[in-house]
Parts: sequence; structure tokens; C-alpha cells
Amino acid sequence: MLTNREPLAIHGGSKVKTTPFGTGKRFGFEEVTELVEALNQNTLFYHFGGKVKQFLQSFNDIYGVRYSVATSSGTAAIHVALGAAGVSVGDEVITSPITDQGTLIGILYQNAIPVFADLNPHTYNMDPQSIEARITERTKAIVVVHLAGNAADMDPIMEIARRHNLKVIEDCAQSYLTKYKGRLVGTIGDYGCFSTNDFKHISTGDGGVVTVNSGEEADYHVTHAFADKNYQRFGSSVQRDLHYLAPNYRMTELQGAVGIAQLKKLHGICERRRQYGDRITAGIGRLPGIQAHHVEPGNECTYWFYMFRLNLDELTCTRTEFCKALEAEGIPNMEGYIPDVVYMQPLFQKRTAYPNSHYPFELTGITYERGLCPNAESILQTAVRLPVNEFYTEKDIDDMIAGIRKVASFYEKR
Repeated sequence: MLTNREPLAIHGGSKVKTTPFGTGKRFGFEEVTELVEALNQNTLFYHFGGKVKQFLQSFNDIYGVRYSVATSSGTAAIHVALGAAGVSVGDEVITSPITDQGTLIGILYQNAIPVFADLNPHTYNMDPQSIEARITERTKAIVVVHLAGNAADMDPIMEIARRHNLKVIEDCAQSYLTKYKGRLVGTIGDYGCFSTNDFKHISTGDGGVVTVNSGEEADYHVTHAFADKNYQRFGSSVQRDLHYLAPNYRMTELQGAVGIAQLKKLHGICERRRQYGDRITAGIGRLPGIQAHHVEPGNECTYWFYMFRLNLDELTCTRTEFCKALEAEGIPNMEGYIPDVVYMQPLFQKRTAYPNSHYPFELTGITYERGLCPNAESILQTAVRLPVNEFYTEKDIDDMIAGIRKVASFYEKR
């Protein structure tokens, strides 16, 4: 052991982070005011009240779209987009193996079959070449996950989709105001899906939004109806002649009311997170054994979290040892994002979307083997996740950088 290495806190040395991280209140008088107004309407149903409509208009103004539909969750938003896109029994939908289950639920509820494309090892987003390699005659759509506020490479993905006549649904649950070559993600594909659950950039407790990017009224009507049992509620009329099955994913006026106030804070939240994430990259980007969270030039990441990778060949520790040492320095972190790629979950390994059934997997006989997406598997085996919060101070971010630098320097092979 070289004596010029600063002793780690886990070995009795001084901690890097000796002050509490910055905190703040997400909700305040603005949300209370909107909620009181919602209650004074004497209805909490979106069709009769004005709050969900106002929330969507504000959302549309921010994103520059003509039509959007409110839903009860981000999971619901993706299901609604899939239903509006015509995804049905036996279709294949290509998506990411590093995502939340919410990305996948709608695919399976439509009795379609998830197919997983591998990822870029540096951005953690779907690799266009891998997407194209997974396309078959059954492929109907691509659900593109913009992970952790970082934009996927949309131009080649859209080119592939148009060439193969596929619908593109953007999962933007973690990527508010993320930009791809100057364009907001969620406005590039056929549909953009957003979450307003309590763990996203803005919160209505739960909720979601689907943007209808064709701008066509007919597409909007189909999308809107799929979120409401396929009832056609427009103006004063309601059409209940049902031709296809659809869920009830309606947003309430209470969610819409909170959303109105939250949207007014969105730009500030995302800008602060972008600055902080980019600051971390600048501080750790050249460290031996560290691969920073890569954002392509010309893009803007809004960092729902910050995830870097360890090159363990350049370090004398395991990832677990690195993470424990960083925690001891006062820097909160986690190993990876999810424990393993989603296709290693029992649901996919046993092919049991429904109890006592292998449907819809049995339609094609698909199986999900270890090694299917080697880049994705490697990412989760080497990644370290850091929280990024708009309430943090610049000193908090500098302490995080200092903690990573200290631990990396200690474990650097020399």
C-alpha cells in the first residue's frame, strides 16, 4: 500500500462529507391553492372539471404539441400508447432490458411479446443496430426508454422504424425536458409517455401523460378513448358503443390540480439537475477506473439519477467495496440501478405473465437466456448510482465529486 494515498473513512480516515445534503419542500401554497379550486368545482371527474384540461394545456405548451392525454400513472401512459398504436395479440414490441416493470406491463396486457434490444455501454440507452437485428415479421412497435434523463439515439431509431413500418413510443418517465439534438424527447416518436409519480422530476402522487405526436385529431380521439374504457367523451356527448377492450386509466381533478402547480417548477428543477449532473461528469470524467455517465454532444440530460461505471481492471477493489467506501465518505450511492436485466425476472424465465399459463409467450416459443443483451448485463454488474436532487447545493455536488475521487484514487492500480 502506497503511503501517499489519503486514508479512507472506512479505514479510520476523515470523511469527505461532513455537512448534511440540501433539502427542500416539493409542495407548497401553489399546490394547495389549486387543490382548493378543484374541490370547489364540486366534481373531481376530469370530463366535467377544468383542472386536468388546464394541466394538459400547460403540458402541451411546454412540449409544443397539439394533443396529449392524461392517465392515472406512467405505466398507464405506456399501455395507452400501445393500445392507440394498435399493438395486439401476438405482436412483438422491442424495448430495453434495463427499465422499470412499468415499461413492460402494457405490452403483456395487450398479449404482445416483449423483445429486448441491447444497450449502448456508455449512454445506457438502446442500440439502434441491436433494435434492427431484433425485428421480425411480428414486430409492431419499439418502446424507447430514455434512461435516467439521457436521450436515446432517436434519428437512427426513427429511420429504422419508418423503414419497417413500426410505431415508436418514447418512455420519458425519467426524462423530463431532456433534449436530443435540440428536440425534446417525447415529441420525436409517434407517442411520448411521461410519469408524475412521487419519484419523478415532478409529482402528482401518481399520474401520467401521453403526447400524440402526429397532431391528428383522429389519433388523439383513439388515444383519449383508450384511457377511458374506449368511451368517446368529447364536448357534451359520450359515445359508449364499444368495439375493443380498453382499460380505465383516467386522471382525477386532484392530480391535475397538483400537476398545474408542479409544471410551473419543472424548468427550474430540470435545469438544476442538468447542471449538477454535468458538473459531476466534469469532476470525475478523467479518473482511472471510472466511466462517467456519457451524454452525446448536442444533447441535454436532466439526470433523474447519475450512474457511472467502474472499470474494475483498473482498480484493486470490487464494486461492493468501492460502494461501501464511498458510503463511509458520506456519499449515498447504490450498486447498479436494478438488480439484474428485466428478462431474468421469474416472469420471463418461467414465461408466466398469467398464473398457470405461458400465454402469450407460447405464441412464438420465445425464451429469454442469460447473455441475450451482454452490454446491458455488464452495465448492471459495474454501475454505481448516485442520487441527484434539485435541492442539493453546489457544495454537495463538489463533496460527491471529492468522495469519488478519493475512493478511486485509493483503489487505483499503480
